[in-house]
Amino acid sequence: MAKPISLNRNHQRNNNIALGIALLFHISGLIGLFTSARPWFIRHTPLNLWLMAILLLFTHHRRHAGFWLFAALAFVTGMVTEIVGINTGLLFGQYVYTPVLGLQYKGVPLLIGVNWLVIVYCCGTAMEILQHRLARYYAASGLVLPKRIQTLSVIADGALLAVLFDWVMEPAAVKLGFWTWAADGEIPMLNYGSWLVVSLLLLVLFRRLRVNCNNYFAIHLLIIEALFFLVIRTFL
Repeated sequence: MAKPISLNRNHQRNNNIALGIALLFHISGLIGLFTSARPWFIRHTPLNLWLMAILLLFTHHRRHAGFWLFAALAFVTGMVTEIVGINTGLLFGQYVYTPVLGLQYKGVPLLIGVNWLVIVYCCGTAMEILQHRLARYYAASGLVLPKRIQTLSVIADGALLAVLFDWVMEPAAVKLGFWTWAADGEIPMLNYGSWLVVSLLLLVLFRRLRVNCNNYFAIHLLIIEALFFLVIRTFL
């Protein structure tokens, strides 16, 4: 298991800067979506998504080869599964992307590959940090969690967290016009099953490649985006 490293002042400052920017963009975007300027804010959604990915890179302070390999594999895996998904309906159900998210390859916006990377990275990081804290708690009580149990927990719990995030996001994304489902508009359970499988595979890579860097901004971003989509799906 990769040991989380302590945050020095520079890393803490970077996290605070990133958190401030993320809050500013999501709060202003949320307000804008409930005004007559909604079309403008929806059109500029790609800017926000790209910026959040850049902020994650900015706050990830261990950019070793394993990190870059994971980032590349997560992006490619996300794109390939989505391309197969929209062209066959076998993985997620019948759906189609709109032009809102920008440049597409074979019907899938490049931002969707980035989105897979961001979500899995955030969920994996959150579970790594939680697992580290639990391990310290148990150690203080004289107990030691086997590394295999810790690894399985990060992978399984991280994948479940990713599915939960997708469950919150899906109806909101449809309301914002990112993609549309088949005629009845129902989101099939197949979608969540495939999310679980793909997330499990990517989190195995996340763990094996030792991506973890104790990036607390990843947790903050996950919470901010979950709350953002929850408000959209509930009130818009």
